[in-house]
Amino acid sequence: MSASEKSLRKHLVYLLTEGGAHVSFDAAVKDMPVDLQGKRPKDADHSPWELLEHLRIAQWDIVEFTRNPKHVSPEFPGGYWPNSPTPPDEHAWKKSGDAFRADLKAMIKIVENESSDLFAKIPHGDGQTILREVLVLADHNAYHLGQLVQVRRLLGAWD
Repeated sequence: MSASEKSLRKHLVYLLTEGGAHVSFDAAVKDMPVDLQGKRPKDADHSPWELLEHLRIAQWDIVEFTRNPKHVSPEFPGGYWPNSPTPPDEHAWKKSGDAFRADLKAMIKIVENESSDLFAKIPHGDGQTILREVLVLADHNAYHLGQLVQVRRLLGAWD
């Protein structure tokens, strides 16, 4: 593997995990009060729970599309959002966060796998590459993590 490719892979992992120009996932979800997880601030479209679940579902879909030729994506757009603005129980926030982290690790494993050709078309796609999917994932996560921080600010749950 060339030095350029090693550098690219390193930068992709950094983009997925550290953020750089955006908040990291762990910082955005840390210490979210249970009583505010399902609250929508005035004039906001989503609660923190809805944003967390959307992040989880969309990331899962992108990772599964990248690695599984038999994967079927949820119906768009409804299948990418939870049915309720409130979590089903007090453990749902942690469970969703843990699932998000597991799928993120799976994508990082794909990126770090030296036998993964980042530039080759995904055989079961219609022109997508692993690189494209990683960049879409990072972009999508950054956007919605920013929304989550804004909603937390509006709810008084962000320092």
